[in-house]
Amino acid sequence: MSKLSLSDIPLAGRRVFMRVDFNVPMSDGRIADDSRIRAAMASIRRVVEAGGRLILASHMGRPKGKPDPAFSVEPVARRLGELMGREVRFVRDCVGPEAAGAVAGMADGGVVLLENLRFHAGEEANAPDFARALAGLCDVYVNDAFGTAHRAHASTAGIAAHVECAAAGFLMQTELRALTRALAGADTPYVAIVGGAKISGKIELIENFLNIADDILIGGAMAYTFLRARDVRTGRSMVEEVRVPMARELLETAASRGRRIRLPEDHVVARGFDGDGLRTSPVDETAADEMGLDIGPRTVEVYAGAIAEAATLVWNGPMGVFENPRFAEGTLGIARAVASSPAFSIVGGGDSAAAVHRSGLSDRIDHVSTGGGAALEFLAGKRLPGVDALTEK
Repeated sequence: MSKLSLSDIPLAGRRVFMRVDFNVPMSDGRIADDSRIRAAMASIRRVVEAGGRLILASHMGRPKGKPDPAFSVEPVARRLGELMGREVRFVRDCVGPEAAGAVAGMADGGVVLLENLRFHAGEEANAPDFARALAGLCDVYVNDAFGTAHRAHASTAGIAAHVECAAAGFLMQTELRALTRALAGADTPYVAIVGGAKISGKIELIENFLNIADDILIGGAMAYTFLRARDVRTGRSMVEEVRVPMARELLETAASRGRRIRLPEDHVVARGFDGDGLRTSPVDETAADEMGLDIGPRTVEVYAGAIAEAATLVWNGPMGVFENPRFAEGTLGIARAVASSPAFSIVGGGDSAAAVHRSGLSDRIDHVSTGGGAALEFLAGKRLPGVDALTEK
């Protein structure tokens, strides 16, 4: 990795501002899933054990640039303290006198968690004054929030211009190494699995996969835009009509390059999301009042065969409306196939990562990304502002 990392910098006695992703799901004021907190523990422990003075900062939700108690990160401080077995001081602002005073009073090995960065409009605006105020709290900056690396915000990009050095945390390093392996020098056969609702959000991803993948397995509602491009009747299935020419072009490009874009052969259909008229049928036998909501068992079997032969697997996006148990079996079937494959496997965050966690198979995947949007943009070949801002070694 070409960027400076946490292990490259001296930490003892230094104020370390670490951007983390503690945007955890909440339910009735309690943390419903602490996996994002746990994901940052290796970097947190490194700073504390080395005698650094750790200043943690994160966003939570979308408070629209002003304080909102519903989005306070205070519950995270309590949970982090439980995981560390020590006090984590919560500071009720991320800049200003209270933040500066809390940092000034820190001892070596101390930890504070600042209030939600997005309580200030300057965060998402990447305002220079706000970035300088954050930088004024620290000696060095560490970004361990891969999930926000695709955003040019004050705490992910702007701050780096005002600090001595900007380094990648261990989670950021792990993400970049795994995803870089998926783009450069990956072993073949290379199989990409792409799902989700809309082709419009995945065009650049598919275009990039057409340069490196042998097989691209398509699922989710976006499959119906491709099927329409092949003049298949799709009933009431979700189709992005304006993207049908683009889907046709992608199919033609794949054929011209010797790549394969595989589409579902059968699917689970119903007249609505309530499952009325639920049945499985070939994709070309969809009635006018039916919509496709999951890939069918034959498609799972065919896709699983390609997955079993792969040396590299990358999966981004569910195969159907997996949050509804009636339409989850296709996604879960793909999860089982990926978990059973000997290939190097990456699940690119977001809904596909949620599906893998739900299946209980995440420990059998080589890398499950913590950043849905960031992973999608990285795999599509885009530059990430939060990575570009880090100091070169």
